[in-house]
Order: sequence, then structure tokens, then C-alpha cells
Amino acid sequence: MYRKEGDIAGDPGPAATTAATGLGPLLVSLQLTDSAFPSGFYTLSHSLEGYAQAGAVDAESLPLLLADLLLHGVGPADATALALAHRATAAGDPEAVVRIDEHLFATKLGREMRQAATRTGRQLLDLGHEVFGRPEIGAYYDRVVRREAPGTQAVAAGIVYAATGVPVRQAVAADLFAFCVSFAGAALRLRLTDHRTAQTLLRGAAPVIETAVDAALRRELDDVGATVFASDVMSGRHERAEARLFAS
Repeated sequence: MYRKEGDIAGDPGPAATTAATGLGPLLVSLQLTDSAFPSGFYTLSHSLEGYAQAGAVDAESLPLLLADLLLHGVGPADATALALAHRATAAGDPEAVVRIDEHLFATKLGREMRQAATRTGRQLLDLGHEVFGRPEIGAYYDRVVRREAPGTQAVAAGIVYAATGVPVRQAVAADLFAFCVSFAGAALRLRLTDHRTAQTLLRGAAPVIETAVDAALRRELDDVGATVFASDVMSGRHERAEARLFAS
């Protein structure tokens, strides 16, 4: 008869070992930011394809565009909502999470961006509940299924990170890094960069991520919202493009 790990005296099993070493939150962050995690990020270009179709970005301006999106787009909007949702989840206040979710959804001006945010958010909640088994994740996923909340990606990430014990600062940083990885992957597929230069792009974004994280942690709900209007324009054009490689 086979025994499960942890059945033998002295064998604490993987969960207990992870808790003992204190690596649990880090390992959750690594799993969620892995490009192989099927959250749907690989289908998004975060308006980059619209810029490429308009000839408004090239290899030299790519880092500048990424920095602008971090500091004035995803940072003030998604990253801030993630931090707020994380705190509300940790405080056991699901109604506050819904308010944050609805506010973030309302700030997304284009249909394409709204659909991208809710599609990836719903997928993250569904898979997150299956993988991590936390009741907070499952309960919010049920609310999204019942259409009681939009289920934006950033709020879903805040819930998952909080439910799995990842500290809020680390959670915001991890999600912004995941955004950058997705952006770099889109740049690769659009032939705006190569694999080596993409790694330089990611490393160059590190101090920008730190700045965006610090700012996101200081904001309140009324501050949530992006101001990268050129990105909204490019996304709107992308919606009507005859050929599209990405969903956004």
C-alpha cells in the first residue's frame, strides 16, 4: 500500500515544509508571474499592437512606452486597485472588494480593454481557486459568475495574493512584473525586439516598477484611473483593425 507524503513520522509534507522555510509567498508569486500560468495574458498586447499598426513605436521607443504605461496607466489604475483589493480581502471585507472592482472597470474606457480585464480576471479566479483552494477566491469567483461583480484581472490578483499570504507590496510588484513580461512577449511576437533585448527591456523596467509600486501603495480608491489617453486611442483603433494578432 502506498503512503502519501506526510504519512511517515518525521515527514512534514510539502505544505508544512514550505511554511517552515517561509518561501510560500515567494513561490506563489513565482507561479503566478510565470508566463506558463494560463491566465490569458499571452493573448494581450496592452495596446502595443495598436501602436505597432500605427507605426508609433519602434525598438528604441519601446522602453519609453513601457515606462509610460507603468507610471501613468497600469500603475495608477490596476496596480492601485490590486493593492486596495488585497487589503480589503485581508480585512475580510468582500463588499469593499466589489466596490474597488466596479470602480476599476468603470475607468477602462474602451470595450476591448474592459473585455480583456474581465476575461483574464475570471480565468485567474477560476484557476486560482482550483490551484490554491482558498475559500476567499472561490467565493469571489461565484460572485463574478452571478454577475454581482465584474471580476477585473487586477482585483482578482489582489484577492488571490491576499488569500495565499503574499504581502501587498510583493503582490503589486509581482503583478507589474507580469505585465512587463506580457508586454515584452507581445513585442517579440510583433517583431519589435528580440529575445536578448527583451531581457534588457525587463531589467530596465525594474526601477520604474519600484516607483509604480510605491505610488500604488499610497493611493486611495478615488485615485484609481489611468491617464495614458494615447493608449486608449490605439486600443480603440485596434478594435476596428481588419487583422489582429492580439485580443487587446
